[in-house]
Amino acid sequence: MHIDPDHLAIRPATDADGNAVAHLIAGVFAEYDGCPFVFDEFPELVAPASHFAAHGGALFLLVTAADRVVGSVGYSRPEPGVAELHKLYLVKELRGRGLAGRLFSEVTAALAGSDVGAIRLWTDTRFESGHRFYERLGFRRQPTTRFLADATNAWEYAYRLDLGGDAPAP
Repeated sequence: MHIDPDHLAIRPATDADGNAVAHLIAGVFAEYDGCPFVFDEFPELVAPASHFAAHGGALFLLVTAADRVVGSVGYSRPEPGVAELHKLYLVKELRGRGLAGRLFSEVTAALAGSDVGAIRLWTDTRFESGHRFYERLGFRRQPTTRFLADATNAWEYAYRLDLGGDAPAP
């Protein structure tokens, strides 16, 4: 299906969007060997808007004119002064067009004027193009990794973007 990048919009997620976000993530995971998507390992997708709101954040979706979800990004506020980036995914057809940057801008706009001094994230070590994207935004890989004992058996890198202020280290 052809997606017209000139007719896309970003909107807040609703709780009804969980299956569409799951479909988006499953499509991205399918691009990588040994990276299966198992819905049960993403309980936040049962009611994504409520989940992110309960954690001090939000989930934003990039949608077509027909409201098909083709991108996502979310954030939470796990502790004072820190935001954590989640679910930054984009269908393959739309990558390299600045749309992931637009999604990330939704997060920074939502955090503007808050006490957030740093944004952190975890990313699968296999998602190399994602690492390059985060580094272009100014994120720095941290000396910490973690193992996910889930269907993906993934190792993840920690990244951090300092915005200023007195945010604690991850």
